[in-house]
Amino acid sequence: MDTTQTPSHNATAPKIERVRHDLKRRSLVVTEAERITPGMLRITLSGEDLADFVSLGADDHVKIIVPSADGTEERRDYTPRRYDTAARTLVIDFALHEAGPITQWAMNARPGDALNIGGPRGSAVVSNVERWLLIGDETALPAIGRRIEEIGAGARITSIAAIADPAEQQAFETKAELRCHWAYRPLHQATDASALLAVLRSVVIEPNTFVWVAAEASVTRAIRAHLTEERGYPLSWIKASGYWVKGKADSTEKFE
Repeated sequence: MDTTQTPSHNATAPKIERVRHDLKRRSLVVTEAERITPGMLRITLSGEDLADFVSLGADDHVKIIVPSADGTEERRDYTPRRYDTAARTLVIDFALHEAGPITQWAMNARPGDALNIGGPRGSAVVSNVERWLLIGDETALPAIGRRIEEIGAGARITSIAAIADPAEQQAFETKAELRCHWAYRPLHQATDASALLAVLRSVVIEPNTFVWVAAEASVTRAIRAHLTEERGYPLSWIKASGYWVKGKADSTEKFE
């Protein structure tokens, strides 16, 4: 069954505006740490350095900076899950899918602990879109959740997220029309696209739907190939990123 309807010729193409921000290092303090699921840790940070914090895109990233044992610094990219400049707060969700230095810091974090962040360096602001298909793994859930919660009324969103089991499901508050699909697979199979593809093949992609994909690089590549080669979906309506690369620390992969 063909479950893809390609964008109409009269449709206004999605617009992606790249906005640059002044790069600034900020000193913050942990105010709260909570497990929102067994494998997802939410940390709330605060500090006056957030007075001019700007993040215009749901898939923006900041650099989390922690000291390493040899006196240097470890840096990793994380999505600002939500923020409030008036309250001087920033929320970041940590997927506990690996035991790297940043994840270890997050698991040990307690109120009062200090943390430095940098960025975001820029934002990709997507407009002219009313229908969204969001596809990703645990590392993409903060961006998926933020997009769902920030979008306005009248939008239609379908999300497909790969997680280990039903305990990892999250609930989102939104003004949009939302359909959530969960693809279960164990964490040790996070580089296998089969679970996401099985769900994606059952989903109707309506005309003029902007498709956003983020997962391990090989998974993103497989999903992008399915969309463009098997279903003939145009690249101009797809934004795909490899949020992490198996076996490579602090690595990402962009797909143009």
